[in-house]
Amino acid sequence: MAFNDLGIFPRQWRGLYGIALWPLLHGNIAHLLMNTLPLLVLGLLVALRGNRVFILSTLMIVLLGGLGVWLMGRPAYHLGASGLAFGYFGFLIAVGVYEGRVSSLAIATLVIFYYGGMIFGVMPQNSFVSWEGHLFGMLAGVFAARLFARRR
Repeated sequence: MAFNDLGIFPRQWRGLYGIALWPLLHGNIAHLLMNTLPLLVLGLLVALRGNRVFILSTLMIVLLGGLGVWLMGRPAYHLGASGLAFGYFGFLIAVGVYEGRVSSLAIATLVIFYYGGMIFGVMPQNSFVSWEGHLFGMLAGVFAARLFARRR
């Protein structure tokens, strides 16, 4: 069994355990390296909101995003931390919108400026890229932001 076989395989019982593992598995070293910088930068910005928010939003993105891929993804193995990075991206932008505070909006603006091109990753482009993981990761991040945005 290859490590890739431990990823999410939609609508198959054997693919369910991949929901917990998909951000940890990568197809090759280039795949891992492509995910590292956005994951670290965006994850750090989420972590600035506190340990509790960081841990709970990370778990929510991994589990809800993975469940979305499992329910609606195309039949292939889905893996990689890009879904989590897209979740952080969605979280940071949505928090800025939900809170409307200058600091949150400033961070959201920086995220859009530096990582705004990520938005194109939620559309089908290459057969070997899990755009579903990107999409459902981002949606899970927006949902987490709704739960954890500071009320006025």
